[in-house]
Amino acid sequence: MNNQSFRFFSFEGKTRILHLSWMAFFITFLVWFNHAPLMAAIREEFGLSDSEVNTLLLLNVALTIPARILIGMLVDALGPRKVYSIVLVVSGVICLGFAFAETFEQLAISRFLLGFVGAGFVVGIRLISEWYPAREVGFAEGIYGGWGNFGAAFAGLSLPTLALFFGGEHGWRCAVGTTGVIAIAYAAVFYAMARDTPKGSTYFKPKKSGAMEVTSKGDFFLYMAVNLPLSIALALIVWKLGPSNLGMLSNTVTYGLYGVVFLMLAFQLLRIWQVNGHIFSKPVPEFDRYPFKQVALLNLTYMAAFGSELAVVSMLPLYFLDTFDISPVLAGMLGGSFALMNLIGRPGGGYVADRIGRKLTTLITLSGIAAGYLLMSQINSDWPLPLAVLLVLFCSVFVQAGCGAVYASVPLVKRRLTGQVAGMAGAYGNVGGVVFLLVLSLVSPSMFFVVLGCFAVGILALVSMFMDEPSPQTSEVMPDGSVRMIEVS
Repeated sequence: MNNQSFRFFSFEGKTRILHLSWMAFFITFLVWFNHAPLMAAIREEFGLSDSEVNTLLLLNVALTIPARILIGMLVDALGPRKVYSIVLVVSGVICLGFAFAETFEQLAISRFLLGFVGAGFVVGIRLISEWYPAREVGFAEGIYGGWGNFGAAFAGLSLPTLALFFGGEHGWRCAVGTTGVIAIAYAAVFYAMARDTPKGSTYFKPKKSGAMEVTSKGDFFLYMAVNLPLSIALALIVWKLGPSNLGMLSNTVTYGLYGVVFLMLAFQLLRIWQVNGHIFSKPVPEFDRYPFKQVALLNLTYMAAFGSELAVVSMLPLYFLDTFDISPVLAGMLGGSFALMNLIGRPGGGYVADRIGRKLTTLITLSGIAAGYLLMSQINSDWPLPLAVLLVLFCSVFVQAGCGAVYASVPLVKRRLTGQVAGMAGAYGNVGGVVFLLVLSLVSPSMFFVVLGCFAVGILALVSMFMDEPSPQTSEVMPDGSVRMIEVS
């Protein structure tokens, strides 16, 4: 591990890895959310109904749920350099497909496939944890997450203007296509310049692949239970698209997809048993154990923070447009302001977590999230627009800081499983996005914000009762069989 002091204005060693990583993440989020600020133009060109718009919003986060789990496993096994480069190339190609879509069905398929790009975030979490010591990892992960997540805000701030620059009814296509080209080009830069670990460091890999390792019988059953919401979220998407709701799928296709979701769940539960069944006959040595409840609580916290952000960022431009008498360009820019606070919120949350503790920081941020959303539920057309924007920014600071606090804790759970822990927490963020967007399609925007606030209150209670600070040390088994103790606080 590189133990030089934290230097942000540098492009050497661990700082180079940080800059390469947040830029990769920035580009993935620019691609992932390039549709949101341009949705008014897309809606007009294709004559989309409200149901079809909601369908695109749901599809945009659907694939990210299983993708983050898969990418978490791949990055632990193959290393971040290769995996991030693959994510960038694949997402760039799919993005070009969305830009050239001619029918709603093509829009829907390409938007669904673009959910894959949202899994790129997981890669950088493992990469940065390899380069930064525990006393700095929260701040570094916060910079990575915050500056990278700003890609969503940058999309809102820049793409409407870029579409106007290209001009014509297809200006939005050129703007979207530009982001895809950028992703493909940057993949080559990242592959050429990034390295998985500092020179001489060991890249710890899971003992088995296909499922996360757990270290006690209780954790085995908790891990199985934690997998259920991932499948339920996918089933909810199928239900929402089915004949009883949006009517985008036939009965045959709907039931076929239900079967696929069930088979995916059954296969995952089988892999959990294959990887961890030995704990029922041979207990894991005490030095190699970790509390899986920490993973479960981080999942739920990230669902309250990033899951709500996904939903809010997706709906906020149209919400401002429909609530206030403003132009589509201004609505896109104001909608993007929610993600704008990533620049300071995530690094701030990580930095504070490094200094005052992970649990206390998580409690503070969840309290702010709850208060912010409950206040946002009171916004209406009679409010002064500047006051509404200030409230959105206030709420966003705590949302982003909560994300920073989560990923200040993720690398300290178990080093060799960092990618998988990050992937599962990230997947729960997308579960939140799906669930909250589904709620949005059923209730008014004001009630939607009430639901977000009440959910944060519930997670706040669970964290206060069950979350622990990380142990002062964790251990990993070296390739030669020796045990290495790693300081985490």
